[in-house]
Amino acid sequence: MADQQEASVTLPSEPASVGRARGHVLDVLAGWGLPAGTETADTVRLIVSELATNAIVHTWGESPTFTVLLRLVRDEELRVGVGDSHRRWPRRLPAAVQQDNGRGLVIIRTLVAEAGGRLRVTPARSGGKTVWVSLPWPAPVG
Repeated sequence: MADQQEASVTLPSEPASVGRARGHVLDVLAGWGLPAGTETADTVRLIVSELATNAIVHTWGESPTFTVLLRLVRDEELRVGVGDSHRRWPRRLPAAVQQDNGRGLVIIRTLVAEAGGRLRVTPARSGGKTVWVSLPWPAPVG
């Protein structure tokens, strides 16, 4: 396999795109040998769902699209990024606010920590940002 495989999709910032993003990611992962229903695929699906939702809800209509990026590096690490063109970066919200809103990043951080991965935010060429999650790629079964 090549040192790195990549896939991406850019979708309109509308609620229906969250399901399309999840489906795209599951299709790509299956193509790379990680079938839906495995623990890692389910974790990635939930992370993408939360990140895509954040890219829609927290850009307040100022990012007409968002992009989901996938990179498989040396069959060792999966990098998943969701980028938008809104300049405001994610921030932690007080616990009182999180009762009704703002729990997506908490969920993502928890999933990433449980999987032994890491989370980071990088500037995007669009002037916005990309939220990246890196997770260990599971060893092939068999």
